[in-house]
Amino acid sequence: QVQLVESGGGLVQPGGSLRLSCAASGNTFSSYAMSWYRRAPGKERELVATITSDGGTTTYVDSVKGRFTISRDNAKNTLYLFMNSLKPEDTAVYYCNARRTRWGNQFNYWGQGTQVTVSS
Repeated sequence: QVQLVESGGGLVQPGGSLRLSCAASGNTFSSYAMSWYRRAPGKERELVATITSDGGTTTYVDSVKGRFTISRDNAKNTLYLFMNSLKPEDTAVYYCNARRTRWGNQFNYWGQGTQVTVSS
């Protein structure tokens, strides 16, 4: 199992940048595919970005392509989300997620979330 601790949220002006971090416990971090989700006010939770267990492949929702970058450092058991050119519509609670399939079943683990507010 893995426990996730998020940090880096805060208030930023439109056009600004912010970096989110997700620190994972345990010795199996490199076995998990990792994702960032977000929930904006009045909306359902949305998948923002994903990264494979080895960091070789990333995916993004169209609205953040070219602005956000997901990365991981398996040696440090840490997941990152670099956010640039932030827009007010990026305002949301951002969640770190770890997933892996074991014995034919999918296992999901979640962080508590961190608030990102983009406002002038």
